[in-house]
Amino acid sequence: MPKILIIEDEAAIRRVLSKILSEENDTYQVEEAEDGVVGFEKIKNNDYDLVLCDIKMPKMDGVEVLEAVKKIKPEIPMVMISGHGDMETAIYTMRLGAFDYISKPPDLNRLLNTVRNALDKKQLVVENKILKKKVSKNYEMIGESEAINHIKVMIDKVAETEARVLITGPNGTGKELVAHQLHEKSVRSNFPLIEVNCAAIPSELIESELFGHVKGAFTSAVKDRAGKFEAADKGTIFLDEIGDMSLSAQAKVLRALQESMITRVGADKDIKVDVRVVAATNKDLKVEIAEGRFREDLYHRLAVILIKVPALNERRDDIPMLISHFADKIASEQGNAVKKFSAAAISLLKEYDWTGNIRELRNVVERLIILGGSEISESDVKLFASK
Repeated sequence: MPKILIIEDEAAIRRVLSKILSEENDTYQVEEAEDGVVGFEKIKNNDYDLVLCDIKMPKMDGVEVLEAVKKIKPEIPMVMISGHGDMETAIYTMRLGAFDYISKPPDLNRLLNTVRNALDKKQLVVENKILKKKVSKNYEMIGESEAINHIKVMIDKVAETEARVLITGPNGTGKELVAHQLHEKSVRSNFPLIEVNCAAIPSELIESELFGHVKGAFTSAVKDRAGKFEAADKGTIFLDEIGDMSLSAQAKVLRALQESMITRVGADKDIKVDVRVVAATNKDLKVEIAEGRFREDLYHRLAVILIKVPALNERRDDIPMLISHFADKIASEQGNAVKKFSAAAISLLKEYDWTGNIRELRNVVERLIILGGSEISESDVKLFASK
């Protein structure tokens, strides 16, 4: 049952709005507040699907209520109620995050359409949160070893800050999981996490990919195109394998970090961006700096916080838990019953030299599930998981 709060200091207007909503849809649960202070207290202590809020009120006006609500419960759509002289302020509230505004006296059709649209938006927000929780399971950090618990503690401490993070570690260790956790636990989690694999983009295209380009900047630039930094505005950009980035692109990334400004390729106009940068590499950047392949000033800008993800061989105690996790996930993906691994099979897998790290372990688990018996045995491991 949608729960709607009306904040309005004029009792007559409150009664009219409440009556319209109650008669239109008897599933609406409507509550009232006579001023902004009372209304904000109700919002703090209750869950509402929609708030209708007058702009001109004593004690705490509608703009102040809107700003306060957006800080504590930004997902609640707010529809502002404006008098004839409040139109400019009503439009201003839209910039602050209000869903819409209605004028006094309220037009019946406009009011009901606005309420329905706002409630639809709230439902979408709820569905997106549920979906996000499902998606985030793909980025769980599995393990209870000392090394992994140390990383989890660091993520919890760092995520809520704006500090830049450099994640290091061999290929296949799960550096992208750390980046996703940092983003999902940050205040930027409602905005995009944009991933860029710097090693997969040709050096001549990396600047266009990161910063965008204008029409005619180069042969194939047939129209203006925004880059990844613009797409990540107010969110996080994850620069994976940053050690493979060209020196010219590094210079532009450095400027973006220093000035929060980027320039599209072929343009002369600066664009302001608000982006948190998380980077990752499997290379030793200090060696890259010494050999002239990586800028030292960029390294110091990126490495405010350093998180080293250990190789799987350094966290063998996590292997049983990882095997169980992958077995469950593979069974779910394939629609099959979960296969168990014998203690001897797990013990043997713990002894392997996992040069490909977690990525290799996942592939081996899948191979064993497909080719092994109803319970994965030590002989299955020897037969199908051999190097």
